[in-house]
Amino acid sequence: MDAFEIENVLKSFRVVVDTREQETKRARERYDSFGAPYERAVLDFGDYAANLTLPAGELHDVSNRIIPACVVERKQNLDELAMCFTRSRDRFRREFERAQAAGARVYLLTENASLDMLIMGQYRSRFQPKAFLASLVAWSIRYDMVPVFCEMGHSGRIIREILYRDIKERLEKGEIG
Repeated sequence: MDAFEIENVLKSFRVVVDTREQETKRARERYDSFGAPYERAVLDFGDYAANLTLPAGELHDVSNRIIPACVVERKQNLDELAMCFTRSRDRFRREFERAQAAGARVYLLTENASLDMLIMGQYRSRFQPKAFLASLVAWSIRYDMVPVFCEMGHSGRIIREILYRDIKERLEKGEIG
């Protein structure tokens, strides 16, 4: 695809929201802040992915289970992330293994958090900051995961930007289309 075709394809960009994401007031605010249309579908892993219309048709058929090349896995705060690395570790690991098997990159977006807060132990869990940081870094390496921290009010824009830029890069490299 040339630059003009890529630009036209990107005009059809939509965020795909996993059907397991609960419909809450805060979720609707996040979706509204995407600055792009969104649709719901079953994602094999992750909470958010991208879709667009290529010259040959849809990238993903949302009536089927979607296995994307890039996802955003959102956590509400460090408390939830700590639980994923402790009590829910096996389930969390299986999700990352599915992403890895599909060759997908996972952006782990944690709202209301920062790396400094994690290091300082500013969360409600017995998970020690040293072990928490070690798990986060090890998973980043092991599963091609990119940790991202933000304020809750910015998460929709960040989700959209991550997915849009990832898919744009893939189009420009000829990996899609």
